[in-house]
Amino acid sequence: MAEFATRNRDDALDVVQDAMLSLVRSYADRPEQDWPPLFQRILQSRIRDWYRRSRVRNRFRVWLQRGQGEEAGALPDPIQQAPDNRSPGTLQSLMQHDAMAHLQQALQTLPFRQQQVFLLRTWEGLDVAQTAFAMGCSEGSVKTHYSRAVHRLREMLEAHKP
Repeated sequence: MAEFATRNRDDALDVVQDAMLSLVRSYADRPEQDWPPLFQRILQSRIRDWYRRSRVRNRFRVWLQRGQGEEAGALPDPIQQAPDNRSPGTLQSLMQHDAMAHLQQALQTLPFRQQQVFLLRTWEGLDVAQTAFAMGCSEGSVKTHYSRAVHRLREMLEAHKP
């Protein structure tokens, strides 16, 4: 979810790590079943903080005319370049990649609250009450946003059925 929100794996890992540390510091004494919604709520707060910080950073980048990206001449990581022998075949991998790209593109068009609800309910597996707690809204609001997100995604992805 953090990677989807930040569109950068490294930033997402930083956000998740910060959320996990905050959870451990503040809620280690709470029962284990309380952790998933607490973590999601902390994660959502960290994602909002990340958006705020990146807006400020981007203002300075534009002002200083610095581009984003990796340093010129940096060598690729050999571990990242190593082939994975457990991976599916090329055709299946391409089809999965294409389907995921269509899903991500469709998710990007949803309003932010619908994205949050969909990701928390579908990908994170939280129930309505846990999602409401994590997002700081009512259960009715969760149900409404989730229904709208699912209907909209079905409309947009209908053309991409295999």
